[in-house]
Amino acid sequence: MKLWGGRFTKEENQLVHNFNASISFDQKFYKQDIEGSIAHVTQLGTVGIISSEDMKKIIEGLKSILADIESGKLEITEESEDIHSFVEANLIERIGEPGKKLHTGRSRNDQVALDMKLYTRDEVVEVDSLLKKLLEVLHRIMKENIDTYMPGFTHLQKAQPVTLAHHVGAYFEMFKRDRDRLNDIYRRMNYCPIGSGALAGTTYPLDRDLTASLLGFEGPTLNSMDSVSDRDYLIEFLSAMSTIMMHLSRFSEEIIIWNSNEYRFVELDDAYSTGSSIMPQKKNPDIAELVRGKTGRVYGALISLLTTMKGLPLAYNKDMQEDKEMTFDAIDTTKGCISLFTGMVDTMSFNKDNMESSAKNGFTNATDAADYLVGKGVPFRDAHGIVGQLVLFCIEKDIALDDMTLEEYKAISPVFEEDIYEAISLKTCVEKRMTIGAPGMEAMKKVIDINEKYLAYDKGIVQL
Repeated sequence: MKLWGGRFTKEENQLVHNFNASISFDQKFYKQDIEGSIAHVTQLGTVGIISSEDMKKIIEGLKSILADIESGKLEITEESEDIHSFVEANLIERIGEPGKKLHTGRSRNDQVALDMKLYTRDEVVEVDSLLKKLLEVLHRIMKENIDTYMPGFTHLQKAQPVTLAHHVGAYFEMFKRDRDRLNDIYRRMNYCPIGSGALAGTTYPLDRDLTASLLGFEGPTLNSMDSVSDRDYLIEFLSAMSTIMMHLSRFSEEIIIWNSNEYRFVELDDAYSTGSSIMPQKKNPDIAELVRGKTGRVYGALISLLTTMKGLPLAYNKDMQEDKEMTFDAIDTTKGCISLFTGMVDTMSFNKDNMESSAKNGFTNATDAADYLVGKGVPFRDAHGIVGQLVLFCIEKDIALDDMTLEEYKAISPVFEEDIYEAISLKTCVEKRMTIGAPGMEAMKKVIDINEKYLAYDKGIVQL
């Protein structure tokens, strides 16, 4: 069944049908299509556009279609052009003439706009819930590693000592911002387009506020042309998912490095690793690498939709059908990556001794040695030069600053005393950094407490 055949005298070419049809992918929101139709017809019956008897028959028919699809009794076939015509054809077949009144006061343009919004809204909530689970895992790691010392890096070179809790906490902040973005998107997109018609509304006395309320929207959209041609919320969602994937990819890159033989900071669980078909010693970080690789896939969807929309005049254009496949794929990719990444991080173990040893042997305490000299009255620029000589000496001897004798220290600068060893210990280097946001234990405890309350009281995206 086609919703537009009356105007035409010839059958549609099969190739044209295949090219034009969207049911192969828009069947994904059959539930939202039926949910939206039930709200629409409830509103039609409530305001008297159709009879209460017809309203009840249509609602019963739609609910039976939904039940049969979900039980597997009714298969969605590709004979229909789209999910809308599939549902409507099945409804008419089941209840007869009343089913033909379902489409009163709406167009496929506002219908598909509604379906896509309902589907996307559900997925925004789902992605947010997955991020919260990831944050809970990161929070546990932070609590357990508040005194696990490791090198902090700039330019991929060891810079200053930090703790694993502090390092992981950086990603906690990133994913927390990601959730804020999702909440903003949900709030901004949560207005109902149904009742906008093809582009200019309808002559039927619809109660759009009622339909919006039935579907959990904040209210109806305020411009019918914008309503059917708006894809901003998809672009924003794709942008937010691209940022999420970028954060996952950065973390994956570090895990890949930490998992290498040169670092050996982490041990990945066997369930989240693979081996080599030829090299029996290999244990590969495939999940982290795939997350890193799939990031480009989500980026591609964002760029593709931006490109599709950039030259479209108002109002609806068939180009907009291209929004679905790429968005569906990006959503599935992002959700899958978050879930697998969460499992990988939750099950990996940390080689704390290797982390601490790497921090000691990378001169991460050099800045603190300079600060020690400044505390003894040496100008910072001179202190910087003196510590540079210390580092050069250690490189030549293949030792760490901690391994130098006091005599060796004094040979470079007589200002050094026995207390230099305490001043440059990893514990001291970290603990002296006490301002909020720094890796010191007291500062980290405050942040962990803030995170604890955030996770305990946060209920996800606020829904009506």
